[in-house]
Amino acid sequence: MNLIEIIALVLGALTIASGLMVVLSTHPVRSVLYLILTFFLISANYILLNAQFLAIVNIVVYAGAVMVLFLFVLMLLNLSKDNEPKASNLMKLAASVAAGVLVLVLLAAFRETTLVEMKTAVGANSEGLVENLGNLLFTKYVLPFELSSVLFIAAMVGAVLLSKKEKHLID
Repeated sequence: MNLIEIIALVLGALTIASGLMVVLSTHPVRSVLYLILTFFLISANYILLNAQFLAIVNIVVYAGAVMVLFLFVLMLLNLSKDNEPKASNLMKLAASVAAGVLVLVLLAAFRETTLVEMKTAVGANSEGLVENLGNLLFTKYVLPFELSSVLFIAAMVGAVLLSKKEKHLID
């Protein structure tokens, strides 16, 4: 086992642990902070897979914008202990049964799997580099790229027009 495989295993274990802490944390703000940590660890896994563009987009979009939105919503909500619903024994039983079924499905799915030997070392090729993505976007996928840019411009103009107050044409 080489160093990259060890780093990948450690990052995977940390990602799973922080993902579990998102679900198991009782305080909502801590849960969101664990989710931010999970997104950063997923970005580190993307970097190990030589997908730097995905890593940066994951950090900017998810760890940046979406998490700020989540924290903003949490701060606006009134999350006190008196508003919290009480879990009945039936709900706890249903959750336990659902967790057991999930474990059984995972065991059945992993029963028939085999480990495949990797042919190339992780990070040895340049498939996920931004340069290759740019070449692909501006050669093979230039028409969908340009159409999506026109669509985004139309959406921005529409959003600006909808957000403006109505002015009467004849004053």
